Amino acid sequence: MALSTRTHFVDLGGNEEIVARQFNLDELARERGVTVIPDAGLAPGMVSLLAVSAADSLDEVYDIRMRVGGLPVEREVSSLGYAQVFSIDGLINEYYENCTVIRDGRLVQVPSLSEVEEIEFPKPFGVMEAFNTAGGTSTLPQTYLSRVQHLDYKTIRYPGHMKAMLTLKELGLMDKEPIKVGGKNIVPRQVLHSLLSAKLPANEPDVVLLRVSVSGLRSGKPVQLVFDCIDYADQAVGLSAMMRMTAFPASIVAQMIARGDINKRGVLRQEQAVPTRLFLTEMDGRGINLKMIERSPALKN
Repeated sequence: MALSTRTHFVDLGGNEEIVARQFNLDELARERGVTVIPDAGLAPGMVSLLAVSAADSLDEVYDIRMRVGGLPVEREVSSLGYAQVFSIDGLINEYYENCTVIRDGRLVQVPSLSEVEEIEFPKPFGVMEAFNTAGGTSTLPQTYLSRVQHLDYKTIRYPGHMKAMLTLKELGLMDKEPIKVGGKNIVPRQVLHSLLSAKLPANEPDVVLLRVSVSGLRSGKPVQLVFDCIDYADQAVGLSAMMRMTAFPASIVAQMIARGDINKRGVLRQEQAVPTRLFLTEMDGRGINLKMIERSPALKN
């Protein structure tokens, strides 16, 4: 529709198959003078721009690790330690599809809901868990394939969440193919979607936890650059933390296209098209504090 009406287009993305189909329209978009930038939300989206901002300040880049989670402020709101902070469809998809990562300099696929690790934030959160989920890397692996040894994205949750969701996945409740139940065709994913929508609490105060770390060399010395952020809902204006951290980046990118800050046409990789310094300035103007710090690469993230 955007191409047929010659309208610039930005989306929140998150589904690698659909995004790949969008990039197949690059030539047509260029012919029609249209700019399309997929995956422009939080993750995928802002995390890629933070990674680029850090990587661009290094002479060599070794690894890029992106960790993000949208969570209820109170873990006890459900036995899963989770609430409805964004699309249930998107949630199931990122838990189901394989994840594109770079390992030892090679592009590989790893299963979602795997490789859980501990990640610590200041109180009241403390030690959380992070694990592989699909879609968060967007096109970053293709862009950095020849430049880094390791690149991945993991979702942050309260401890124990991954194991519970992996059980549901292994039972087949995330599958898209119908099965026979009582003589009728039932799609397991639709059942899970209905149950999560009905049982998970909604409209709970939420928080977004973010950590993007990039390691490499600067002037011959090893360096790790880290973006850390804890963003809460703005209840005064009725914006959840997930709304702020997802919609602000997409809105900023759209306004950059409208103003001419981004003037290239076609279907573009955000990490190659969006001016990161201007992006960070715009986010800061909206009250999102995304300061980069430098620390020893020997420290765990």
